[in-house]
Amino acid sequence: MKRPAATVLLHVALLAGAVAALAPLAWMVAASLMPTGEANSFPPRFLPSRPTLIHYRELFTRLNLGRAFASSLIVAAATTAVSLLFNSMAGYAFAKLRFPGRDRLFGTLLSAMVIPAPIAMLPLFLLLRSLGLVNSYAGVVLPAAATILGIFLIRQFALGIPDDFIAAARLEGAGELAIYRKIVLPLLSPVLTALGIVTFLATWNDFIWPLIVLTDERRYTLPVALASLVGEHVQDTELMMAGSVLTVLPVLLLFLALQKQYIEGITLGGLKE
Repeated sequence: MKRPAATVLLHVALLAGAVAALAPLAWMVAASLMPTGEANSFPPRFLPSRPTLIHYRELFTRLNLGRAFASSLIVAAATTAVSLLFNSMAGYAFAKLRFPGRDRLFGTLLSAMVIPAPIAMLPLFLLLRSLGLVNSYAGVVLPAAATILGIFLIRQFALGIPDDFIAAARLEGAGELAIYRKIVLPLLSPVLTALGIVTFLATWNDFIWPLIVLTDERRYTLPVALASLVGEHVQDTELMMAGSVLTVLPVLLLFLALQKQYIEGITLGGLKE
């Protein structure tokens, strides 16, 4: 009798947690479909009386948020591609290639994880300014080209690749680039998928770094453009909720579609020794 009761309580607690997590998202979608002013009514409404898409049309016509959506897509996709390339190269090198100071350099990288990211923003911005990359997509993308966490995850996974595979390829005359491209990358696909999802989500939702680097509103990413609307349209709750839906929904759907691969990549990476 105790075990079924405990199971029921656990399911009730999980259901309550799921409802608490999803309720704000559900109201955000509902509010974005409400006529102007209805979201601020009292008592509050949870469903629109007359669903309308007028706020979405206004975002893409009068406020031109479609350009910001395209900027976010460009930045997130480019950052993910570049990050996977450089992180996979570095992680494989730390796992399988032998060079002087390898372990010491890797330990130094790990110790740098304790440094808060905001501390590095000022020197990084000054470096980008000296290179003429301020107010450019490259200035947003390049700092995320290689991350300590990404290198660590790839290295841990690459340690599980049998050395015999690499040795046999070298005996056949394959170069290091061919080994990396034809052998290592296919074997790293689970962890690369997980890392790609994390990188895309983090870049899509990033607000501080694009706000610092991008000075031209024509290059604003979606979170920055949406924040710039707050002052002018702070009372238009339905419009702001429509903008929030455009920001949250694409990455939420992406994660739901790829969550199996994400969990598999993280789990397999954690089991490597």
